[in-house]
Formats: sequence, structure tokens, C-alpha cells
Amino acid sequence: MLERLSKQANTSLLSVSKIALIGLLTLTLTACGKQEVQVAPPAPAVSVYSIKSQPVGGYREFVARTEAFKEANLRARVEGELLERHFREGSIVEKGQVLLKIDPAAYKAALSAAKADLSSRISGEENAKRNLKRANELINDGYISQSDYDRLTTEESQAKSAVKSAQASLEKAELDLGYTTITAPFTGRIGKVNYNVGNLVGPTSSTLATLIITDPIFASFQVEESTYVSYQQSHQGDRSNKVSQFDISLRLPNNSDYPEKGRLNFSDTKISEGMGTVELRTIFPNPNNIIIPGLFVTLILESQNKEEMALIPQAAVQENQQGKFVLIVGENNKVKQRHVVLGRRINAMWVAEKGVAIGEKVIVEGLQKVRSGVEVRGIEKYVDPTIGTISDLKNKDVDSSKVNEPNISPSATTDK
Repeated sequence: MLERLSKQANTSLLSVSKIALIGLLTLTLTACGKQEVQVAPPAPAVSVYSIKSQPVGGYREFVARTEAFKEANLRARVEGELLERHFREGSIVEKGQVLLKIDPAAYKAALSAAKADLSSRISGEENAKRNLKRANELINDGYISQSDYDRLTTEESQAKSAVKSAQASLEKAELDLGYTTITAPFTGRIGKVNYNVGNLVGPTSSTLATLIITDPIFASFQVEESTYVSYQQSHQGDRSNKVSQFDISLRLPNNSDYPEKGRLNFSDTKISEGMGTVELRTIFPNPNNIIIPGLFVTLILESQNKEEMALIPQAAVQENQQGKFVLIVGENNKVKQRHVVLGRRINAMWVAEKGVAIGEKVIVEGLQKVRSGVEVRGIEKYVDPTIGTISDLKNKDVDSSKVNEPNISPSATTDK
């Protein structure tokens, strides 16, 4: 029994020794392999965008307020009960269409009285003329005195004046009766009615309703007096249409771009005393009535004199204490940091005024994996210039050698 146990123990020790020896040899070989083979990590892959150019002009944004092309406040010109309403609020009404009616009873009676009074005055005038005619025949024969003749002359003159007064009263009565029917002065859209049928209205009442035309529509804005004077000085002697030198567009309150282009319609003749600005007004087509009066919009002026400028994606721009910068993949695929001076923003792109050149490759994805001086593997990507999405270039039907053509409808800017 003891001999059996002794043999088993020796066998176990021998097995443990073999295992230990194998492990030691394995570690030794592994260590030797590491010392002999140094495998360098692969260069990190980053997405790059080849900088392209686009014609860009001088650019300014202004806060503007929209106004109706034509507006009429409908008011009661005579007093009376409002009897009828012949329109639906917010609808289009035609020129000459009857909109409201005021009780005409009192004005019809006044018209009848004015007609009767005029008829009486005409009869009195005819009688005065006959009396004066007889007096002319008799005064030369001495049958009437000079004082009687003068009296008849005066009566005839007064009768003429009375007829004219009665005619004026009749015209006023006709006008007052006409004012009881309120019609549309032009074709347009009518707003909310402020008095319901049955209310008493008159000249002292507020506006009954408002009629407007919104196609086309105005957008008014203010320009600083210094800017206005500088512009006038720089265009002295220029007899051409200065307004045609600018493209005028709008950005709506929901940050969408209005598709129609505008033109300058009016420039005020004086500087506002309190604000130190001059008011300008533009006009835009509004066929779908998207714009209504009273909106605050962004009015965009862009010069038609343009120059080629580099555009870089917003995704490539970073910022530190020294300002905005981008990472460029340069020679030997090494990363370089470039500080840039940015101009206006055009959708998802920035205009780079300084710091980069057309054709250079800027990193748009993988920025967190690299730093200046690191070697990278750049994979060229396509950047949608409108919404900024990044996708594989091979999946886009785009010639990367051509200029990107984003829609010039900027959502932000730096004034130039």
C-alpha cells in the first residue's frame, strides 16, 4: 500500500514538472518573438473632403418687416344699424362687391326731403325771375319805384342761391344714402369683421374690417446712415440701375428660404431722426400667399459682382483659444492644423477667406483620432452642400473635379 502511494506521488510530481517546463518554454519563445518582430500600428483612417470653390459676392443680412402691397380700412361714414354682411372673413372679394349695409331708412327719407326742398326752391326762383322781368318792363315807364325794383332784384338773386343750396343738400343726401352700402375698393383678401349685424356704427366707430392685397408683398428694412452714405459716395456718377447690382432674397421665420427673388421698390428721402437710419422697401411676388403682412423676416442682399472663394464643410471646423481651425491632410499624409478666417455661411458650408487653398483635403470625420503631425489614411468623401450629410464619393453621381453648387440660401453670415 505504501509503495503504491509512493509511486503515484512520483508520477504526479513528474507531470507537474513537465507542465512547468512546457509553460516556461512557451513564455521564452513568446518573449523572443516580441523582441524580434516589431509590428507598427496601422495609420488611422479619416474622412477627407477636397476643398472646392464657388463664386461668392458681398453679403449683408437685415431684419425686415413685411407689409401689404395695398391696404384699406373699411369704416362707416354714416351712422346707423348694421343690417347685412356679404362676405366670409378671410376670403377673396372682388372690386365693387357689396360687403356691408347700414340701415338706409333715415337717409332715404332725407333724400326725399332734399328733393322736395329743391323743387320748392326752383319754383321760388322761377317766380322771382318772372317778377323781375315785369319790373324791367315797368320801371322805364315809371310804374314802379326804384326801391321796389331793387327789392325784386334781390329776391331773384336769393332765389338762385336757395336753389344752389338745395341742390347741394340733395347731393349730400344722395351721398349719405350711398354710404349705407359699403363696397370693396379693390380685389383683395378681407380680414376679421369687428362689428356684427345689429350693432350701431358710425364715423366715430373703429375699423369695420380691413381689405389687403398680398401679391405682391413689401418687405421694409433699415440701413445705417453711414452705410447708406458710403454706398452713395462709391457710386457717384453711376447712372446705371444700382439696384440691379444686388440679388435680393428672404429667409422666413421658420428658417426656410423663400423661393422668389425681390427688387428694391422705394428708398426714403430722409434719415430717421431717432434711429439714424434710412428706410428701404423691397417687393416680392407672393402668388401662394405664403407671406402675410407683419412678419419679421431676414432680408438678404448679395452683390452680383462675385469672386471665386473656397468653401469648407461646417463639420470640418473646430475652435480653440486662438480661434477657428481645420485639420488638413498634407504631404506624406501628415496632419496639419490651419487657422482659418471664415466669412458667410452658405447652408452647410463656410466661405473660407483665409487659411486654406482650393484642392487641399480637409478632415471631416475622425477628428478625435488624430492630431497635428500624425500620419493618417485619408478616404475622400462627398459632403452634401445643402444639408451637410457625409457619404461615400463613389456612391454619388458627382465629378469631384467640379465645383460644388450649393443653393445660395444661407442660414447664417458674417457681414463683409
